[in-house]
Amino acid sequence: MRDDARACVIIPVYNHAEAVGRTCQALRRLDVPLLLVDDGCELACTAVLERLASAPRTHLLKLPYNQGKGAAVKAGLREAQRLGFTHALQVDADGQHDADDLPPFLAGLNADDTTLRIGYPRFDASVPRHRFYARYLTHSLVWLSTLSFALRDTMCGVKLYPVAATNRLVARHPCGDRMQFDTELPVRWIWAGAPVENLPVRVSYPLDGVSHFAMWRDNRQLTAMHLRLLAGMLRRLPRLLCRRVRMTRSTG
Repeated sequence: MRDDARACVIIPVYNHAEAVGRTCQALRRLDVPLLLVDDGCELACTAVLERLASAPRTHLLKLPYNQGKGAAVKAGLREAQRLGFTHALQVDADGQHDADDLPPFLAGLNADDTTLRIGYPRFDASVPRHRFYARYLTHSLVWLSTLSFALRDTMCGVKLYPVAATNRLVARHPCGDRMQFDTELPVRWIWAGAPVENLPVRVSYPLDGVSHFAMWRDNRQLTAMHLRLLAGMLRRLPRLLCRRVRMTRSTG
């Protein structure tokens, strides 16, 4: 990073008491502050987070009750801006993501860099096959909603946000408080014509991993989100097509 950029890592946490300590230990190799967001955790996990927050360059933001991953990330982004950070790297608490692949997300940053850097997963053999193939339904809907292949994988839990620009977008379009946030924000980022960069991240699924995906609730919310995004694409269709024509001409 350049001298004028200040980055942190945002870690949304909901009852990952067993994994979050190992995750923080790995992320400290990035040599940037950590911002833990306690999304209404149970007492045992909250105690772990308070202990972790006693370490240097570690902040803890406590939410009064569980609000969902999207709400936790948004609260973390607001807190990151209050603390003076220009960029925030979102990383899941469960240790799925290989920390050795994260330095490129922070490389070459300057304070005015407005590129949204998004991780796309390189899975190992531990990935459940149904999750691997189901992702392509989301990919297809995202590509249709943006009329482009600019977003390789919106569902990955690693994203580098330009803090001020992201908070401005969220103020206009909240993008959901739960699982919808990871996908809706990048789609709206593309609609706004803002730059995106896709970077690889190795992902493994621990045998004792904790999933907070609620099948009926989250699938219902995700379906509503995709319908809303497809309707938004249709409203923006002339502009998106013009942009695509300009890009084709510039690369041709």
